[in-house]
Amino acid sequence: MKNRLTLLDDRSIFRAMEKKDTKAEIIAKGTEMISLYGYNATGIDMILKQVHVPKGSFYHYFNSKEDFGLAVIDRFAERYEQRLITFLNDSEVSPLNRIRNYLESGLARLTQNQCTKGCLIGNLGQELADQNERFRSRLDEIFQSWKDRFASCLREAQSVGELRQDQDPVVIAGFILSGWEGSILRAKVTKSPQPMHDFIETIFSTVLK
Repeated sequence: MKNRLTLLDDRSIFRAMEKKDTKAEIIAKGTEMISLYGYNATGIDMILKQVHVPKGSFYHYFNSKEDFGLAVIDRFAERYEQRLITFLNDSEVSPLNRIRNYLESGLARLTQNQCTKGCLIGNLGQELADQNERFRSRLDEIFQSWKDRFASCLREAQSVGELRQDQDPVVIAGFILSGWEGSILRAKVTKSPQPMHDFIETIFSTVLK
């Protein structure tokens, strides 16, 4: 009887957690903490303590920390995709100005955060690409999707005469992505948004002039 009561209690706990979407809370808090401390330094116990749920609930939703990490990546990528769409698909703004607005917005966000956190995908790429193939592959897919969005916007820029026809949108898109991620990293290291500001000014006075 005692075991049956324990089982019923456990089920009641999980039903209550489902109502408040505990899985989403765990992923959201994990995203926040991994952004600050990195994947390896963020322990499951640290996250669960913040969301006030028992450790058993973690394995109710995730098979392992690796599966949890991938869920965090997917959540961030999904939300960031909407951010890219908002800026790069804005038909009321010319294509190159869409890119500038996106970059300026990123500069403002990192400045507001005092050059902490940075780009979660970039951070995890540096930390995990050599350690875990599943992470490396998923992060590469996300970077490629971002590159494709930049390339599409640059093709629009060519179609309206903002970008020369002899320039390759795919190559430039990759250059923007690599340069931007690098400037974010340097901003974090120097604790100054200046590298990001310099990147924006330089790319628009040279490549995208």
